[in-house]
Amino acid sequence: MKTKIIFIIGVSGVGKSTIANLLSQELQVPFFDGDDFHPKKNIKKMSDGKPLNDADRYDWLQNLHDLAVKQIKAKKSCIIVCSALKQAYRDILNHQIEQYSEWIFLHGSFLQVKKRLDNRKNHFMSSELLKSQFDILETPANAIKINVEKSPEHIVEIIKSQLNKTSEFGLFGLGVMGKSLSRNLANNGIKLSLFNRNVTGKEENIALNFKNKFPELATALPFDDIASFVNSIQKPRKIMLMVNAGKTIDLVIDNLLPYLSEGDILIDGGNSNYNKTKERHNYLMSKNIHFIGAGVSGGEEGALHGPSIMPGGTKEIYKKVQPYLEKIAAKDNNNLPCCSYVGPEGSGHFVKMVHNGIEYAEMQLLAEVFTLLKKLGENPDEIATILESWKAIENSYLLEITIDILRKKEGKDWLIHKIMDKAGNKGTGNWTTIATAQLGVPSTMITSSLFARYTSFFKEERIALSAYFDTSDLSLNANKEDILKAYQFARIINHYQGFKLIKEASNRYNWNINLSELARIWTNGCIIRSDLMTSLVTTFKTADHILQAPEIIEKLQSLKPSIKKVVAAGIVSEVAIPTLTDAISFLNSFSKANSSANIIQAQRDYFGAHTYQRTDDASGKFYHTHWNEN
Repeated sequence: MKTKIIFIIGVSGVGKSTIANLLSQELQVPFFDGDDFHPKKNIKKMSDGKPLNDADRYDWLQNLHDLAVKQIKAKKSCIIVCSALKQAYRDILNHQIEQYSEWIFLHGSFLQVKKRLDNRKNHFMSSELLKSQFDILETPANAIKINVEKSPEHIVEIIKSQLNKTSEFGLFGLGVMGKSLSRNLANNGIKLSLFNRNVTGKEENIALNFKNKFPELATALPFDDIASFVNSIQKPRKIMLMVNAGKTIDLVIDNLLPYLSEGDILIDGGNSNYNKTKERHNYLMSKNIHFIGAGVSGGEEGALHGPSIMPGGTKEIYKKVQPYLEKIAAKDNNNLPCCSYVGPEGSGHFVKMVHNGIEYAEMQLLAEVFTLLKKLGENPDEIATILESWKAIENSYLLEITIDILRKKEGKDWLIHKIMDKAGNKGTGNWTTIATAQLGVPSTMITSSLFARYTSFFKEERIALSAYFDTSDLSLNANKEDILKAYQFARIINHYQGFKLIKEASNRYNWNINLSELARIWTNGCIIRSDLMTSLVTTFKTADHILQAPEIIEKLQSLKPSIKKVVAAGIVSEVAIPTLTDAISFLNSFSKANSSANIIQAQRDYFGAHTYQRTDDASGKFYHTHWNEN
């Protein structure tokens, strides 16, 4: 048994010493009666029928704490019996040893305990003082609670069972992702505690029913009571939260806090906003609770078989959860886990947010490719076959699932024809767009793909306007090979913009994010895994951004004529291809030594006296001109 200090507490008369004596024999560890550690003045005061006050108790509690520390340093477990009726008393006993302490609270009714005390002889505590103890009693939240109506032998068996009934890791929230991650953890030999709330008539016995459904969860401990869930996990506790982002996370944290101990670790595995993650990290640190914000990508299947995990927080704390996260993560081509420390505070959720932004653009690009190929007269099966041929050149997870989607039929028609063209979003694309604006980084394709989703949602207005702009008779002057090359070109630009945003955030917030390592953990398990991502692992070892890499520049030069043709043809035939258009427009802007921004700066100086710098003055001095003077 690892070193444990077992505190048995409760009012006088509940049988603390009797239970401790039996338990010490069962566990073969010594027990100490707190009464033996009272200063003489306390014993005299109680013998005179006077209750102790807090000042009286302080030295006594400190003596017991010192005893516990001495046992821990000697790596010896023990049982300590004391009343410890107030939380403040327990805080003194527990100071800086929370990870070693277990609390047993023996309780009963006033009449039941009074009867016991009346039958005791030769003890300085009289039954008249019992009421004063009940008056100050603060029931502990974080303890094994046992009613003393049971026999001492039965109580000891309960305590032994509860002490042994502990898990390594807790998972809070059994939605789709929570369930998959639970099974993944269990399949990797990790003993789990599982929690899901109980809502009468709606969510009942979720954790228990889930445990009973899958054999790998045979040793998992199911709960719908928060206190029991927390108490079942070994200290320092490691609890992964798999609940909806936003206010729900804060509510869950507030519900957990009364039962947590100093040094416990909460891991937010949802899609939380990185700014809120930083706030939660600082808030919990003030309470000596640690917080890891971990991006998790891979969907339901990835969570079950191996996701990509992006943890951010204090590095020393990450090391304590590292073995668990690395066990369940996907593996790269070298069999290394697709999980790696990203950086401090909210960095893990930031890179997951940008991952989702890149994902938005990758999905939109494939939707535009589908639209272009359909305009060439191809049906979904034929388009799937075309995309299948691209896998040897430009493979990705999203390409693979798009092929499956296009081949799916319902009856004689393709299912894709029956899906409403209104795309939803859960906020990460929006957050990425806000972040790119705040950081001043031109992630135009992510923004364009988000706005494409927004545009899709105005279905009724689009239908009405389409009556005035019928383009069904317009043909597309492009070929399949150029569309493939345009797609390749746009994907490079999208990845440049996404990683550039991460780099700028890393610089701004001093996160020191390793882009090569980040690309590596995105090579498997996550939604944006692809052959391109695999190649970027090497690219980022020698370049801060991919437009510095000669092989990337050379590839863009070879692909550029095709995207120009495709975008021009799309505009002429009035096919909406906003992200493909943005890709070439961005490079056209970004690859020009001189831009039109001098006009804009002159305009700003004209109406707002914002000043400007001059090309013929290398000093960097700012100038202002009175433009309307003759």
